[in-house]
Amino acid sequence: MDTNQDLPAIDSHRALQIWITEVEVPNLLLGDLLSQNLKMLLLPERAHGNFFEECCYIILHVPQSPKANRGGSSDLHYWIGKEASVETQGAAVTCVQRLQEVLGDQTVLHRESQGHESDCFHSYFHPGVIYRKGGPASALKHVETNVYNVQRLLHIRGRKHVSATEVTLSWNSFNKGDIFLLDLGKVMIQWNGPKTSISEKSRALALTCSLKDRERGGHAQIGVVDDENKAMDLVHIMEVVLGCRSGSLSAAVPSDSVSQQQKANVRLYHVFEKGTDLVVQELATRPLTQDLLQEEGCYLLDQGGFKIYMWQGRKSSPQDKKAALSRAVVRSWGPSREGFIQAKGYPSYTNVEVVSDGAESTAFQQLFQTWSKEPDGKKHRGGHKRMQAKLDVSKLHTQPELAAQLRMVDDGSGHVEVWCIQDLQRQPVDPKHHGQLCSGNCYLALYTYKKLGHVRYILYLWQGHQATIEDTKALNCNAEEMDLMYHGALVQAHVTMGREPPHFLAIFQGQLVVFQGSADNRGKRPPISSTRLFHMQGADSHDTRTLEVPARASSLMSSDIFFLVTTDVCYLWFGKGCNGDQREMARMVVTAFAGNNTETVLEGREPPHFWEALGGRAPYPSNKRLPEEVSSTQPRLFECSSPSGCLVLTEVVFFDQEDLNKYDVMLLDTCQEIFLWLGEEAGERKKEAVAWGQEYLRTHPAERSLDTPIILVKQGHEPATFTGWFVTWDPYKWMNNQSYEEVVEGSLGPASAISEITAEVHNFQLIRGPGDNKAGPSTLLAFKSSQESPENDLELGLGVDDKNPSKSPSNPCSSSAANGSLPRERLMHQAVEDLPQGVDPARKEFYLSDSDFQDIFGKSKEEFYSMAKWKQQQEKKKLGFF
Repeated sequence: MDTNQDLPAIDSHRALQIWITEVEVPNLLLGDLLSQNLKMLLLPERAHGNFFEECCYIILHVPQSPKANRGGSSDLHYWIGKEASVETQGAAVTCVQRLQEVLGDQTVLHRESQGHESDCFHSYFHPGVIYRKGGPASALKHVETNVYNVQRLLHIRGRKHVSATEVTLSWNSFNKGDIFLLDLGKVMIQWNGPKTSISEKSRALALTCSLKDRERGGHAQIGVVDDENKAMDLVHIMEVVLGCRSGSLSAAVPSDSVSQQQKANVRLYHVFEKGTDLVVQELATRPLTQDLLQEEGCYLLDQGGFKIYMWQGRKSSPQDKKAALSRAVVRSWGPSREGFIQAKGYPSYTNVEVVSDGAESTAFQQLFQTWSKEPDGKKHRGGHKRMQAKLDVSKLHTQPELAAQLRMVDDGSGHVEVWCIQDLQRQPVDPKHHGQLCSGNCYLALYTYKKLGHVRYILYLWQGHQATIEDTKALNCNAEEMDLMYHGALVQAHVTMGREPPHFLAIFQGQLVVFQGSADNRGKRPPISSTRLFHMQGADSHDTRTLEVPARASSLMSSDIFFLVTTDVCYLWFGKGCNGDQREMARMVVTAFAGNNTETVLEGREPPHFWEALGGRAPYPSNKRLPEEVSSTQPRLFECSSPSGCLVLTEVVFFDQEDLNKYDVMLLDTCQEIFLWLGEEAGERKKEAVAWGQEYLRTHPAERSLDTPIILVKQGHEPATFTGWFVTWDPYKWMNNQSYEEVVEGSLGPASAISEITAEVHNFQLIRGPGDNKAGPSTLLAFKSSQESPENDLELGLGVDDKNPSKSPSNPCSSSAANGSLPRERLMHQAVEDLPQGVDPARKEFYLSDSDFQDIFGKSKEEFYSMAKWKQQQEKKKLGFF
């Protein structure tokens, strides 16, 4: 690409396009970059996911689905290999800036460094990325299928986002905490470190299988070493290639993942020019509000040094926008001005994201307390008006996205059972008192409904604000007991008083009334023996709740309805701002105070004894209550783990059902609720799920409410309120989901595969380089099977380390005899029990010296092992070596 010419064509119908950047003239001076010819070479899809360390790449992602998870903005990344030259990096920046100008402000720009990429970047590549050695010449060869002359060792890391790095072919590259793939063309051996989790093993195996299919056309054998003592044949092959292992392996490398606590530290800076100086002025820390961002300016948001965001106002100058990236990063070219990352002492690989006003990523939006936009795309600084959608029950089962948005699986007409936690046990509540809860108690409410002919359950765990710690613990214990009774089929929704989701309100048909105090020993709410005031909010069965408030005039609000209950009468007080739907709901709710005469009172026409019951008149809010502010950000999906005791979340951007793995605990944040999806094989991590959800809320940069509902969802029992957030959902997906063990068992095909591979290894010919008395990756053997066609030849690097003998007779490293120095009389016509220790009886001839072998067989070892197997066996029988 010449900077004075057009950019390469962009295909808007392709979700992912990747270019490699190339400087046409080598050894350029940095100052001449803008005047040189730069190239952006489009890579074919088969090369996607392979990144060469000496290169820089440009990646463009254009959402194709109208239901895309991030609102339709495109993402433009430039990726820097760890061995990329300064010239190559400068060329990439020039190219990406030109491309961004063409794409416009609706594009989010990301700066990525090898090994430290953003979650957004990793989300494009399933099942992982591969870092390969080499530069543009190697990269432009692309990835060819059915190529077997491969000899490499890949270091595989990562839980949700997997990466494989090409490392030195040596046991020194191994450690106990990671996974390594010895790729030998037709043989691929995955070695799992003893400290790796089954989730890591499963994802690494998915990458291995993907390599087999993409690069070998499916014609390779995969072996997995989980326990070396149970996979001696595979270990034998590894030692042939890598040499004998001396000493113990390195310890597990600590994870460099960033905890949620670190991500919670956010600081916002205003960045502007003052004369010839660049001013970076700190404005605010957590929690941030959207109105801090003015459309005339540029702002820098530092998220704990983990990530740097540059925000550009729509009215900021073109010069400011162009300089946004260089202000954040170390300026290795252009004017010698220090960038923010360098000034703060952050690592040079710190991730940078440049966002434009109106096209912010969801990750950026969620760093603020609320984020809202008007339909025309302009910011609504005063908050987002909540639109009350009318519930169409008939569509909830057929349109899960509607169920998710309304937070309703149905209209609440299913079967309801309620228990009150008392004396650490659950006490059934009489159905006529359902919906009458007390703030000093905890309750279990089991809702049973049918979906497509199948019985489904939701167990609500409701916690009053005045409930004791003991009751809260008992609530969770009783919920687990019930879950066992229902064989794990219960969806568990943790609900806090005052933050009940719409469906919880609907199962009580809008007649939820919360009394102050504690229930009696039968779970019944306390009798009304004195004046009490109740505040009703809502206008429909799925948004109405009534809470007891202090019985004084200052508690009233003109926008709502209140019940003033005395020993003689119940006043139904209608504020001036309430509507007909609210009044209709109030006439249903008032039945909870049965036994009292009801008297309707309009605001401004109250009788004297109404004010006397409240202790006299007092000022109260008379203006219309503002609608509840609801964030307009898109849902986000994370994988949960705690490798060092602190919560670590890995985001999956553009998520779908395929991102839910049976070994995972996943967190789906819909802003109004937190779902925790529990894979059926997640094991002990399931017990930590609720605590992880609470920690996520507690450490959220936007200081989320700790009363946000937390809902536990089991694999195979997902409600529509969960599945509706996914673009597509297959309810039968889990029925044929293989376990890791089943995949491993089937990965090698026939049971004889290992023995066949081992037999081939036994027939390999060792060729030493001059003066090389220690085998390793540099020594090669070409083995051609008479049963394979020429295109299926297998080239392996074999090694023997004569300094590390082993007692295993099948191990080629087992004796100094491996040097080929045993006399012929100790090998010819000898029974197995009479052979020297360490000699493999299946290949006795191998231990002859080169001169003895030539004298006896009349040919060299290389020529002998090039023959068909049956001819080798025939000669060995004739000469006494069989």
